[in-house]
Amino acid sequence: MSPSLNSARIEALASERLPQRWNGAIDRALLARATAQVLLSIDRNLQYFGERFPAPSTSGQVYPAIGNVEWTNGFWSGMLWLAYELSGADHYRAAAERQVRSFHARQANRQETNHHDLGFLYSLSCVAAHRLTGDPLAAEAAMGAARLLLERYLPKAGIIQAWGELSDPAQQGRMIIDCNLNLPLLYWASEHSGDPSFRAAAERHIEAAARHIVRPDGSTFHTFFFDPASGRPLQGKTHQGFADDSCWARGQAWGIAGFPLAYRYNSDSRLLDLAQVLANYYLNRLPQDGICYWDLMFTSGSEERDSSAAAIAACGLLELAPRLAPGNPLRDSYQAAAVGIVQELAQHYLNQAAAPGSGLLQHAVYHKPHGVGVDECCIWGDYFFLEALVRLQRDWQPYW
Repeated sequence: MSPSLNSARIEALASERLPQRWNGAIDRALLARATAQVLLSIDRNLQYFGERFPAPSTSGQVYPAIGNVEWTNGFWSGMLWLAYELSGADHYRAAAERQVRSFHARQANRQETNHHDLGFLYSLSCVAAHRLTGDPLAAEAAMGAARLLLERYLPKAGIIQAWGELSDPAQQGRMIIDCNLNLPLLYWASEHSGDPSFRAAAERHIEAAARHIVRPDGSTFHTFFFDPASGRPLQGKTHQGFADDSCWARGQAWGIAGFPLAYRYNSDSRLLDLAQVLANYYLNRLPQDGICYWDLMFTSGSEERDSSAAAIAACGLLELAPRLAPGNPLRDSYQAAAVGIVQELAQHYLNQAAAPGSGLLQHAVYHKPHGVGVDECCIWGDYFFLEALVRLQRDWQPYW
């Protein structure tokens, strides 16, 4: 896939020695306590938000309430569906189903849909609803969102443009690593509708991410530009990382999680190879407690951690590990690392505040260069922490 990563190089990077700080022992009592605390928080916040949604990040550890306008709203819906699966309680399902109606209207009216994050929005709200309840309105909304996402596909470059008007010179031809998590919506749409065009776009995009987002050392660019007219690759840059040549921690986590999720749909083992390379780079650049700094160029010091990236990476490792052959030594290493990270988050990063609107995972970072959501809670971190708890405690089928 990547022209800089032939099979020998991938094998060498994937076999790098990993830190031996985790023994893989699961503290089930700790996970149960953390899960109970998360459910109590969701109950408080259901009353606080009502028909509204949490903002992307907190202010003073409390989420402002917003309408269905942000790229992050699906994470709150996903938490409600996870809570419903964990508890069977009807009030979670009822709240999530009300949100399905809101998401249906959003795509129908094209309200704040001019970006690629429709997968984040609709996989965790409407695809989840359809998988769990068979709701035809949820499927209709998810298909509408998938069609909007497909409109952003640039055939010459073979990518889905990340942000803005397709004619915007500043955004034309830009892909970002985050989009790995938007592709499952396209794969689902192909399966649901029988239309192969959704899958074809997803396949071209994941191939481009593998070839151009992943660097020769196993780190990743946040964003990469192509000439939209010719499809010629241009350059990799950052948007939320420290520098163009550094490795933004949440971007690396999106890669660790996203390549194995695409593998679920296309069974291309090269994606698992790449995910191992990314995972090893990430795991070898963590501080002692295993919770990454906001950019992986930092491994010690006073820079902020990003607990949200840690939660994403843990879910990615839990998606990757069981797909490796039983004899692969990295299988147990990834499982142990994921368990260790989740348990560290549960013990030392879980917010103990009981105020309505409070976030769950403290010490996350939304956008450090712009000074937004720095050392706060981020709603995707809260979602992926709960997803990781569910993955560790039951046999769970992803909404992705």
